[in-house]
Amino acid sequence: MAEMPAKAKTCVGCHGADGNSLVPNFPKLAGQHAAYLEKSLKDYRDGFRHDATMKSFAKGLSDAEIKDLAAYFSAQPAK
Repeated sequence: MAEMPAKAKTCVGCHGADGNSLVPNFPKLAGQHAAYLEKSLKDYRDGFRHDATMKSFAKGLSDAEIKDLAAYFSAQPAK
C-alpha cells in the first residue's frame, strides 16, 4: 500500500486516514478514480467547485501534490 502523502494528513479529519469517511456528510475518497479526485481538487482550488473548507485546503496545493493525493486515495480499498 502506498505511503500517505504529507498533505493527506489534512484530509484525515473529514475523510478518514484511508479515505473511508465514517461521517455521512463527508464523501468517501477511497477507491474513487484518480482522474475524478484530481479534477475535483483542481476545481476546488481554481474556484469551479464551491465549498469553503475544501477551497481553503485546495488553494495551497500544487498540481503535483494534487496528483499524489488522487493516486493515494484512489489506491485505498473502499469499505
